[in-house]
Amino acid sequence: MEVTVLTLVEGCSSGGPRTQVLTLVDELKARGVSADTVEASNESVIDEVVKSGRAIVVAADTDAQLRAVVHRCVRILAPPPSKRPDDLPKDRTVPDLPPLGVLALGETPGLVGRLGLPSTPGEVAEAMVAGNVKRTDFFRHDGGGITLDGVRIGGGDYLWRGVVALDDAVLSDGSEQIITCVVANADGFAQANGMTLVEPSPTDGQMDVAVAVPVVVPARWGIGKLRFGRPRQRIEVRRARGRAVQVAPSDDTKLIEDGIVEDLKRKRSWWIERGAVGWYVSPAA
Repeated sequence: MEVTVLTLVEGCSSGGPRTQVLTLVDELKARGVSADTVEASNESVIDEVVKSGRAIVVAADTDAQLRAVVHRCVRILAPPPSKRPDDLPKDRTVPDLPPLGVLALGETPGLVGRLGLPSTPGEVAEAMVAGNVKRTDFFRHDGGGITLDGVRIGGGDYLWRGVVALDDAVLSDGSEQIITCVVANADGFAQANGMTLVEPSPTDGQMDVAVAVPVVVPARWGIGKLRFGRPRQRIEVRRARGRAVQVAPSDDTKLIEDGIVEDLKRKRSWWIERGAVGWYVSPAA
């Protein structure tokens, strides 16, 4: 077995060799594995490692760094629609991606815990040698990117309007104000504004979508048609599970996707790639 430990240095808390990386290399070599290290600050270096055919361990501080490597795997290995192979499952646009090991650096990426991945150099080395792989879902979207954990659109005190439709279920028709919308694969985006919105699983082949909207409840007591007291406001959460969602905002709003903040100014569609990405996990996992 040949392994490359790939460290994404841009955005890391420090560059250069990291103690955890050197320890992992020693752990792999002690188990008879050929291991080298590569530091990447741009996509071309990641692409070279992906194309090498060697097993990869991503040494990462953040979920966004893991997403960057999976994204490059998709860009390199996913066939164009005109060359779709006959053996590709009908509900997938990418083949099974090569499994990745993950070595947590500094601030442990949230996906390490949420996916049940090994957390120490020794555990990562043991998982690589054992070859035990856990396959999970991820999302692609029509903006060209991918999502491993989830997306939150809006949130906080800012309200926005837009159409949210999951498969055949319309969760918002655009006429109402929305507090927040989440599109979840793992549970990093299960909560927002102090509410548990979804209970997703990254291995069930479905995305969990929830929309939270403020609803005014009129006074409930009175005499005849007369009502007394003040109307109350409550939060209604609409939930659905499926394979593809479209969000078309009428108002400019923000989204957070795997920890990256960006503007959402036009319609975006996400769809699920069932079991398309693999992770090296401990034999007991």
